[in-house]
This record gives sequence, structure tokens and C-alpha cells, in this order.
Amino acid sequence: MIGHRLVVIADAHLSADSTANAEAFLAFLDTVPSLGDSLLLAGDIYDFWFTYRRLVPRHCIRVTSRIVELARRMPVLMVGGNHDRWGDTFWGPETGVTFHPRQLRFNIGSRSVHAIHGDGVHKEKKLATLLNGLLDMRAVIATFGIIPPGLGFRIAKSLGHNPDHAAAHPELIDMAAARQAAWAEHEMQLDASVGVLVMGHTHRAALREIAPQRWYVNPGAWLDGQRYAVVGESGVELAEFR
Repeated sequence: MIGHRLVVIADAHLSADSTANAEAFLAFLDTVPSLGDSLLLAGDIYDFWFTYRRLVPRHCIRVTSRIVELARRMPVLMVGGNHDRWGDTFWGPETGVTFHPRQLRFNIGSRSVHAIHGDGVHKEKKLATLLNGLLDMRAVIATFGIIPPGLGFRIAKSLGHNPDHAAAHPELIDMAAARQAAWAEHEMQLDASVGVLVMGHTHRAALREIAPQRWYVNPGAWLDGQRYAVVGESGVELAEFR
């Protein structure tokens, strides 16, 4: 058990050109200890993150340092998303943040929590499926690690989150959110030990009580409305930071 009240946030997509977003995120991190006693970062906190052997990304360095500082005061857990999965050699041993590139299982109070970002678990666009598979290949990761970081970040920027496309095609997001919810319900039916299944990725907030006292929750995107969720002894709630 890591605590009794878990704050959950996902899909902030922090990047070098998101000053206002980063400032709001810093303010939120300052309030986390008043909202709960542990924090889960459920993927795509950064629009891109890659841990090089001898350096870490400079962009959003204040957010990074605040996360590390917060991990000294309370449990901080992180699962990688399709934009920031390549951080295990930094987040784990260097910072005190409990990190896994894919999934984490832990207890909040008496509840078993399973946290994943959500990419790749249900049918997505063929291009996204192909790209995610390519970026998971060891050879690709190793090659990216040896190219100049400046070039690497330019490549990553070209593949970053495109809010204009999402805004222009809400029907695609609706379909993805429906597929994700159906997948989550099926998984929870298969594994009765999971009390709360946390997912991100679709940017759509969702909260479903799959069975009595068992929930699927997507906090929604911090990027879109500064959304988050809280998992506690009494249940799960969605919230917005204002």
C-alpha cells in the first residue's frame, strides 16, 4: 500500500512551447499534497521525453525538478505514455519516482489499482499502430540514443500531439474513448482482483463503476481543461483544477 488517497493526472503534453500549460501544472503540483497522499502520472505528461545516457531533456526542467522534489515528500508513480515512455534509466534510480514504461500495480488503501496509459490496447489508426510498434523496437531506441539530441527533439516535435487535428475530428476521439471503455470493462471482468483500472491516452474523461466498488477511470487530459482524478477509500472522483 502506498497511501489512502491517490491523485491521478495524465496527458499534459508539456513541451518547450507550452509555458502557460507548464505554469498551471507547477501550480497543480504545489496543491497535490492537499488533495491526496500519493500521485500517479499516467502517461504523456511530456509531449516528448527521452533519457540519454549523460543528459536529460532541458524543456520543462522546472516541472521535472518539482516532480523529483515531490517524490521526496510522498509516493510518486509514473507509467509511460506513447510520448514519454523512454525514461526508465532516469525516473527510477535517479529520482525516487516509481516508474514503469507500460504498467503499474499497487494498492491505495484496500483497493488494488492497475495503471496503464492505454495506447496500443485497442484498435487505433493504422499509422498510430505502426508508429507505436516502431518506437518500441530496441534497435530504434538504441539508434535514437546516439543521434544528436537537437536533431532527436526536432524529429520528436514533428511527431508530437496535434490538438488542431483532435479538435477538428471529435468523432474519432469519441470512437477511441468508446473502444477504450469497452476494453477496460472486459479486462476488469477477466481480472476480479482489480479495484480501479486507470487509463489515459484518449483525452476523454470517463468514470464507470464496472461492478460494486470497482471502477474504470480516465482522468481526461490535463491539456484540455486541467483535469485530474482522485482515488480514495470512498470511491473515485473526477475534478478540474481551477
